Amino acid sequence: MSEEANPFESLQEQIDDASAYLDVGDDVIERLKHPERVLETNLTVELDDGSLERFRAFRSQFNGDRGPYKGGIRYHPNVSRDEVKALSGWMAYKTAIVGIPYGGGKGGIVIDPKEYSEKELERITRSFAKELRPFIGEDRDIPAPDVNTGQPEMNWIKDTYETLENTTEPGVVTGKAIESGGSAGRVEATGRSTMLAAREAFDYLGRDVADATVAVQGYGNAGWIAANLLEEQGATVVAVSDSSGAIHHEDGLDTQAVRDHKDETGSVVDFEGATDEFAGEELLTLDVDLLVPAALENAVDEERAHDIEADVIVEAANGPLTPDADDVLTESDVLVVPDILANAGGVTVSYFEWVQNRQRFYWDEERVNDELETVIVNAFDDLVDAYENNDVSNFRTAAYVVAIRRVAQAFEEGGVFP
Repeated sequence: MSEEANPFESLQEQIDDASAYLDVGDDVIERLKHPERVLETNLTVELDDGSLERFRAFRSQFNGDRGPYKGGIRYHPNVSRDEVKALSGWMAYKTAIVGIPYGGGKGGIVIDPKEYSEKELERITRSFAKELRPFIGEDRDIPAPDVNTGQPEMNWIKDTYETLENTTEPGVVTGKAIESGGSAGRVEATGRSTMLAAREAFDYLGRDVADATVAVQGYGNAGWIAANLLEEQGATVVAVSDSSGAIHHEDGLDTQAVRDHKDETGSVVDFEGATDEFAGEELLTLDVDLLVPAALENAVDEERAHDIEADVIVEAANGPLTPDADDVLTESDVLVVPDILANAGGVTVSYFEWVQNRQRFYWDEERVNDELETVIVNAFDDLVDAYENNDVSNFRTAAYVVAIRRVAQAFEEGGVFP
């Protein structure tokens, strides 16, 4: 592997690539390459043994021209200031391409959650929520789950905020449990949009995703749901991986059985239905029709891109390909459906949850899934139009052309406040 790319610099390079096809001034583009503000805070929390520990935490608010900031909170040892800045930027353009009225935000705590008890994680989360309190709200900034966070963390943030504000405001976060104001279909949303994007991409190529062989890197929530839904579409999931390694069966894996095995053992490795195992990164270069990177950023750099054999890549993770890898894959005629469209199901259904919270009227899962499909299919059509009508080199640049144009238009319509 070459030196790991800085995700924030990758975002800025992607914006620069798209700006060449836009009638937007360089001064506006420069504004749209940087977050509006970044909170960096230190959380001091008492652990179960009575000792104190300090945790660094961040929240980046990238752009609010189209609506409240929106984005997840992740718990991971590699969380950094540049990472959350990049992720908040990707979120700003993700909400724009799918046409939902949000800006972009992202947050995180530098922590390995596996090393802490549930009670400690609750205290850490509530401490972060206290620091976020002046900046969040259903009309200001709306956090959501991300890597290593889920419904419990969102419920704790909601309860902390409502207690301190002496109010009831379920729309302050999304990704909550149903009983706390969550939406049906939210847990499956990112994986579902990945499946829908893959289906549309294969249809664009005149192929049927039901005939595809699939490899999925990362078997967390997004990866396993995408694998399972692709299997339901008729695709053959031949390999999956997690941080412990990869498993493979050329005739296909039972995605639900693999998930059950991971829940029981903590890993996909040693699954009885697999014929062979190998290092997780080897999965990325398997000869398959569809590759789904569903782990973290920079999974494929320029060096590894030369070894990619998949025909289509659909990004369930944020930023899994470096810009240099994109260039290689474009030259190799690999169709890449970018993260800001492919994994936009999470933020789209978060938007549906926020709407339901505001109305105090809740939808069933069938309606949520139908509305999500409409949003993703329409966004894919917009991407194709931009790709075919702007002479851009790949789908990622086309996606940014659509998204940046929408954000820039909102900024210009609002004017500049002194």
